[in-house]
Amino acid sequence: MKENQHIEWKESWRDEVLKWICGFANADGGVLHIGRNAKGVVSGLPNAPKLLEDIPNKVRDILGIMVDVNLSEEDGKEWIEIRVEPYPSPVSYKGEYHFRSGSTKQELKGAALERFLLKKWGRHWDGVPEPAFQVKDCSVDVLRLVAQRASRSGRMDTAILKDSREVILDNLELTEGSYLKRAACLLFSQRAHRLISGASLRRGIGSNSSKQFHN
Repeated sequence: MKENQHIEWKESWRDEVLKWICGFANADGGVLHIGRNAKGVVSGLPNAPKLLEDIPNKVRDILGIMVDVNLSEEDGKEWIEIRVEPYPSPVSYKGEYHFRSGSTKQELKGAALERFLLKKWGRHWDGVPEPAFQVKDCSVDVLRLVAQRASRSGRMDTAILKDSREVILDNLELTEGSYLKRAACLLFSQRAHRLISGASLRRGIGSNSSKQFHN
């Protein structure tokens, strides 16, 4: 048996191991062996029965998830197996988000954390509300052009051409509550790159036209 993407060995239990459990839960799940050294040899746990009770409680109280904790024995030495299932929602360790990648654990930060959270919530980057962008910032000409094309294609009724900018944006599903989504900013703002860090848009006309959104 070797350590890999789904298996991690720890010679002893420390509460920091909760970060590894968090990482497995946020990725594809995995198994931790507590009481096995870096070479995979069982070193044993003198306090295994107590850990069998303590670990599930700590995982529940700190991470908010449930794991399977099993006591095993090899060559007269006890060790503990912790089985972690992948969780559909983000799991944090004291406000930190850890992720199992390959045979390592990484703490997610910045753009990587944002992408991870959006994926877990089933959302796309351009569907996130952008509070700094408002209806008055939309280009009227571009907005009307989009509405005209939507009308011609049959996606929307021709009556939309007489609607206000707010109604058009809502019909295009570019609003969320009182906010506009990032997609609206990318499409209708002349300064999207100033409002959204790393954003870029390329427009074209005709069959070779293309649009690219980057975060």
